[in-house]
Amino acid sequence: MNKVTSISVEDLRSVAERTYSDFVKAVVDTRRGIVVLDADLHADEEQFLLEDGSAQDDLWGINLYPDKFRSESFVEFKSLINIRPWQQNRSQSVQDPQTRNEILSIISEVVHE
Repeated sequence: MNKVTSISVEDLRSVAERTYSDFVKAVVDTRRGIVVLDADLHADEEQFLLEDGSAQDDLWGINLYPDKFRSESFVEFKSLINIRPWQQNRSQSVQDPQTRNEILSIISEVVHE
């Protein structure tokens, strides 16, 4: 598991090949601008960030598809950790457009060619 501030698509592809072959699970802290990846479960990444000082309400699970970099399907906003009725997020997908945009902004700063 790695907390990353910068990662190339090629390195992301290597992580994917070690885990799920075509995608990488990641958790984003939208308040702190932190991304953690390279774990089998979003819940493990979430726990890592909680122990690192993140707040539950700021953590969102996503999947990154390196082969789809620079396309709309590069980021999949889906994880069991996203089910949060108290935040009006009642599904695995991140439903709030503002939160999605915050996640995309952070990912665009972290992942590069």
